Formats: sequence, C-alpha cells, structure tokens
Amino acid sequence: QVQLVESGGGLVQAGGSLRLSCAASGSIAIINTMAWYRSAPGNQRELVARILRTGVTTYPDRVQGRFTISRDVAKNTVTINLHMNSLKPEDTAVYYCNVYPPRADYWGQGTPVTVSP
Repeated sequence: QVQLVESGGGLVQAGGSLRLSCAASGSIAIINTMAWYRSAPGNQRELVARILRTGVTTYPDRVQGRFTISRDVAKNTVTINLHMNSLKPEDTAVYYCNVYPPRADYWGQGTPVTVSP
C-alpha cells in the first residue's frame, strides 16, 4: 500500500507561481510512474503532469511550459513536486497526486489552488 499526502496549495494572483508537494510513503518501490492530477468544479479529474521512474516527464499541452514535475528520493519516502508558473484562473482546482494510471485507493484529500484574475 502507498500513502500520498499533498500540500502547498493556496491563493495566488494570475501570473504567479506555486509549488505543490506530494509525500509518498509505504510500498513506493513498486511505483513506476507518479503523476499530478486536478479536479475543477464541474469538470472531470484530469492529468497535468507525469514523471516516470527514469525521470522522463510528460505534460498535456495546456500546462506545457508552465508546469514542471520533479522528484526527490529519500530513504523511505519519495516527494513529487509540481512547480507551477504563469498561473491562470483556469488552473483553479484541487490538485492530487497518484500513480499513473491512477489507483482509486490511492486518492488523498488533495490540495486546493485558487488563481484570482
């Protein structure tokens, strides 16, 4: 089992930046790909960034060039960071980390991000 705890969300003005963190613990050795997702009111949860075990990262076009996913590895934990720059009001959502493809039993509480115009 893997435990995931997100943090770092908040309120920011358009054009600003935030860094989100996801602390992963438990059976992290089995994880191949980690990802960040977001869920905005009225919208389905969507993928915003992935990082493979090899370090390769992928992004959808809507965040490409603005978001950067990274990974810090410690002895028993892995932290998955999401650096978000040039934020737009449409980036407002609750952000979650999970494996990719996501597992239903790994969803945490998420961390809310609000971008004001």
